[in-house]
Amino acid sequence: MTDARGFSVDDIRPDRLMQDLQKVPDIAAKRRQLLARQGEFVTVPCPACGERAAAPEFTKGGFPYVRCAGCDLVYNNPRPDQAMLAEYYRDNPLYAFWNEKIFLQTEPARLEKIFRPRVDRVLELCRENGIAGGTLLEVGAGYGTFCVEMKARGFFERVVAVEPTEALAETCRRRGLETVESTFEDVDPAGLNARILVSFEVLEHLFAPGDFVAFAARALVTGGLLVLSFPAMDGFDNLVLGERSGSVGGEHINMFNRSSITALLTRRGFRPVHFSTPGFLDAELVRKAHLAGTVDLSGQPFLKRILVDEWEEKGGPFQDFLRGAGLSSHMFVAAVKEGD
Repeated sequence: MTDARGFSVDDIRPDRLMQDLQKVPDIAAKRRQLLARQGEFVTVPCPACGERAAAPEFTKGGFPYVRCAGCDLVYNNPRPDQAMLAEYYRDNPLYAFWNEKIFLQTEPARLEKIFRPRVDRVLELCRENGIAGGTLLEVGAGYGTFCVEMKARGFFERVVAVEPTEALAETCRRRGLETVESTFEDVDPAGLNARILVSFEVLEHLFAPGDFVAFAARALVTGGLLVLSFPAMDGFDNLVLGERSGSVGGEHINMFNRSSITALLTRRGFRPVHFSTPGFLDAELVRKAHLAGTVDLSGQPFLKRILVDEWEEKGGPFQDFLRGAGLSSHMFVAAVKEGD
């Protein structure tokens, strides 16, 4: 079943390609190499609020996760340091596969189902917060789809894509984008004077998300807008599936929620002005996990009725409820940079 917009998991992550992805041997080898250096991992305070008290949450793929006692952030701790993560992401065949296979083959669906609505949402936020013209900066531009669509709208005089992965940065350049091939840590924010900085599905990967928000504060003009999206730990499919969720673990070392992202932003001079969870896939992801035997909903008759027995009739309305109630696991946040 698809929702009212005809959106399903297979549109953006086709089963056949995801199965091929699992067969790429170098991806698992890269992960094992990182895990073999676990003795060098570092213990950190909560990356969102700075609290040091935390309780064990789960271990996934050999990597331990804890829950912050202050803001409920679930995060990998101890974790690879910044240099180890940079080495892990560099030349990782996982991202090459996404660039050469998944992004390429699903680009039309991603544009229609994800990026055009995302651009519409960002432009609406700009109008609501008095942002017009100037420079838009996207950090972690990936395949460049958002920047290409935003550039085509003509709302901003300048659209800049920051992308550290070589193959993806080259794709952005080929698509005619002004591209900075770099991690945000190596970008000089002086002189950017961006009116808006956007970053989608990046924050969960970062060793120090606070450093990223501090970078955004330096890159933005006062009153500028920071827009983020990321998987939320307290969203429906992540709550039901826990560590079995595909959004949990792996390269996702920070699993935010509303309280933890608020703490992260306000500590660094931002005022949140928008929270929403515009996800379309929670119900389908839990359904697929049940059908695959990853999770058993037999002991949860209400969920089984909606997600399995009466899926065609009730699955779509249930997902609409999750979206409207702020209970999807895909969170979208906007915050204004306060005065210096």
